[in-house]
Amino acid sequence: MNRRRAVVATVGALAVVVLAAVGWFLYQAYPLGRPGSPVTVTVNSGDSIAVVAGRLQTEGVIGSAFAFRLETLVLGGLVVHPGEYTLDRHSSFSAVRAILSAPSVDVVPGLTLHEVALQVASIEGSGYAEQFLAAATTAAATSPFRPAGRLEGLIAPGWYQVPAGTTPRELLDEMTTRFTSVAASLGLTPTTRVHGLDAYHLIIAASIVEKEGYLVRNMANVARVIYNRLDVGMRLQMDSTVLYPLGMDGGTVTPAMLTVPSPYNTYLNAGLTPTPICTVSTSALTAVLHPTSTPASRHWIYFTLVKKDGTMAFSDTSAEQLANERLAASRGI
Repeated sequence: MNRRRAVVATVGALAVVVLAAVGWFLYQAYPLGRPGSPVTVTVNSGDSIAVVAGRLQTEGVIGSAFAFRLETLVLGGLVVHPGEYTLDRHSSFSAVRAILSAPSVDVVPGLTLHEVALQVASIEGSGYAEQFLAAATTAAATSPFRPAGRLEGLIAPGWYQVPAGTTPRELLDEMTTRFTSVAASLGLTPTTRVHGLDAYHLIIAASIVEKEGYLVRNMANVARVIYNRLDVGMRLQMDSTVLYPLGMDGGTVTPAMLTVPSPYNTYLNAGLTPTPICTVSTSALTAVLHPTSTPASRHWIYFTLVKKDGTMAFSDTSAEQLANERLAASRGI
């Protein structure tokens, strides 16, 4: 009898523990009361679910990182892309998962608005993407850097979640708002002027740097060449500006292409292009704000790729440029 009572007591105690554990978990997963105020949680590249869960707990979005990780283990892996997520404090796990796992658009530096719209179409469909592109290119489109007109170059790179119910306009607004914030963090505001260029024209220059520089280590040097050419009234003659109106991203520029009439063709037109030609990275923006400023660089007006690893050579005479081009050709570039 005593043995039976002991067994019953043990089972009862285990049942209480299990029920308490289940109750605790359910409380964490489905907290009582309404969600709290919104908070922005940043996910960095390489962050594990454990790190993300810990950050969610620290910000008060969830009560227990352990319980969230346990649910993720049971329900399956959760892939969270780098970016900024707006979540409510005191949220349910299901609400958090819905936001973290929402379809995402990856806007990488160098993409045009049309290419971004193709990314949008891949997750939201062509109709949604068409509305997005229309909103980005209408005369009514606005940015602090340009009162009205095409928003090429005025959206920030990065991952953008598209939760259910997000309108194309809301997605675009998030992209332009993030660009304004990122630009400000680099010291670029709508009133900034550098080397005689206003903020919008600095962004145009940065977009050309993005396409022409290829690698971060080249960008400040390319920015210097652009400024030097503008200073002496020399046409920029940048291949990327010829390819842009042709809807091409890279590739060989033929003699015929150089003669195509377009306001973007800097072989035919002096100065910068009418608008940016792509989305710009922080590196390209930094390059135009802080171009290379060595004594030698102040005379550079030429550059060309000379190594397959992306190394460029910069020079101030046509003879040096031709020599560098011959060197590149000898290396199969």
